[in-house]
Amino acid sequence: MKALLLSLCLLSGAALAQRPAPPKTAAAPDARAAIREADIRRDLFALGGDRFRGREAGTLDELRASAWLAEQLRTAGAAPAGDDGTYFQFFQIQRLRLTKNSQLSIGTHALRPNYDALLFAPVRAAVSAPLVWAGAGSAAELAKLDVKGKAVALQFGGDEQAGLSFRRFLTASLRERSAELAKAGAVAVVWVSDARAQAVYAHWGHTYERGRYDLPGGPNVRLPTAALPIVWLPADAASWAQAPGQQFTADLQLETFAYPSVNIVAKIAGTDTQLKTQYVLFSTHQDHDGVREAVAGDSIYNGADDNATGCAATLALVRAFRQRPARRSALFVFHGAEERGLLGSRYFSAHPTVPAESLVAVLNAEMMGRNAADSAALLGRVRPHRNSTDLVSTALAANLAGPRFKLDSLWDRADHPEGWYFRSDHLPYARLGIPAVMFTSLLHPDYHTPRDEPARIDYPKLTNMTRWMYLTGWAVANRTEPPAREPGFKLER
Repeated sequence: MKALLLSLCLLSGAALAQRPAPPKTAAAPDARAAIREADIRRDLFALGGDRFRGREAGTLDELRASAWLAEQLRTAGAAPAGDDGTYFQFFQIQRLRLTKNSQLSIGTHALRPNYDALLFAPVRAAVSAPLVWAGAGSAAELAKLDVKGKAVALQFGGDEQAGLSFRRFLTASLRERSAELAKAGAVAVVWVSDARAQAVYAHWGHTYERGRYDLPGGPNVRLPTAALPIVWLPADAASWAQAPGQQFTADLQLETFAYPSVNIVAKIAGTDTQLKTQYVLFSTHQDHDGVREAVAGDSIYNGADDNATGCAATLALVRAFRQRPARRSALFVFHGAEERGLLGSRYFSAHPTVPAESLVAVLNAEMMGRNAADSAALLGRVRPHRNSTDLVSTALAANLAGPRFKLDSLWDRADHPEGWYFRSDHLPYARLGIPAVMFTSLLHPDYHTPRDEPARIDYPKLTNMTRWMYLTGWAVANRTEPPAREPGFKLER
């Protein structure tokens, strides 16, 4: 541990023109040829393999991965740009979770919280109440029941949209329906999955055991003063959850504590006497889910696409800018604890290691190596997410000059059920008004499962995504004027 710490210290836009203007680059040729598929493959297998055990934020695995990234930056010739002359910016993350001795039972069924039954949110509660079955929870069914002082169990089927978008529904609908029952006097709510909900229960159940995270004092880790337990059961519980005369009993206790996490920061100085004090920030995140309950015998959630692809791409960008620096400086930030709620980018955007006003654009790399080889997406392209038409036009022109991906714009819409724009590290910068876009190849069925492994990455596509990102950043870094900011920019939430 001491040796590790020592090493750490040392080291569509319908408003857009149909034909976007070409990027305003300097006459000097770019260095896209320095971005090589073999280098990207090597780095991704190193970072996204089992060696770093899924790089869970706040663990030694994340710190080891951080030390490895810093060494790659040093070898590539990038200057440290973290705190105190190092590549590192440490910060604290706080965790709120149920204690291991918390207890939960329904009738004769003793349930391990967040293993046999998921707790929608960590709460402190002592409840002993009769359980009543409310069927599908329709208004007619609830009208027949007196729920005051009781635990209410009901069937939960989700909406008509299949797949991962169910999580968006769960967050909104489950919480709202439970709040309505609480107002009616219920002291606990028990949801039982149907066949549609069960697949999502199995996919995401491992995330609940960890509890909630935030920066110290943040809303996700404040101790709730009054909240009822909201329990989610698997589909096979339907056979016994409906039995009459059962007692719901919960003794739930909370604990909170802090962990260290870290951003890794490096820079390549610009060549222009005046513009070198400005930065194009290349953003990514290096953490993932770590070691969890095994699925098909595999317990390591490698996060190869999420987001070792972004890290391997960013390392390739470092080498390209090192080979041929631009007029502006390039800043490279590998954010920690993104999976905990964008904590690293929230911290760095609030405590940048360069002057905040020197950041002219943020280009964020998030999951760039899966799905159709000829397709990708640029988030921040469609209103209300577009905060710089100028930056978006530059990125679109770079795509035409480079890989010529077919670009999906649906995932950037405000009404898309995934809310994908709000789930990566460009967001804290965009909220500050800094022109920001995200380069991504979107979600896939292996997302947040142990199947997200290096062997499943499309490396030619990832290389093209990296070159597209590079051409965009090269154009921004060489033009005289920074990207113009969108007047009246305001996100929908």
